[in-house]
Amino acid sequence: MLKLAYCDKIADVISKALKREIEAPIYANDGIIRSSGPVQSDLHPEGGWFVSPKKVIQVWDRNGKAYAITVEETPMLDKETV
Repeated sequence: MLKLAYCDKIADVISKALKREIEAPIYANDGIIRSSGPVQSDLHPEGGWFVSPKKVIQVWDRNGKAYAITVEETPMLDKETV
């Protein structure tokens, strides 16, 4: 049975949560996360066509170190639903 992948929605939720954390007053958070990039789709590097539903969000900490948050489906871990 084919199941829908919700990578777009999950990446959007994470992106919005990161933005709230970044924009919060410094006394309301620990100030570790300083900036984040847009949600990037998994597109072919030359042709630009859709490759997979995977999404990546770049994040930088207060020291300028970069991180990549990846949202991708992992069918081998799917749970059975009723």
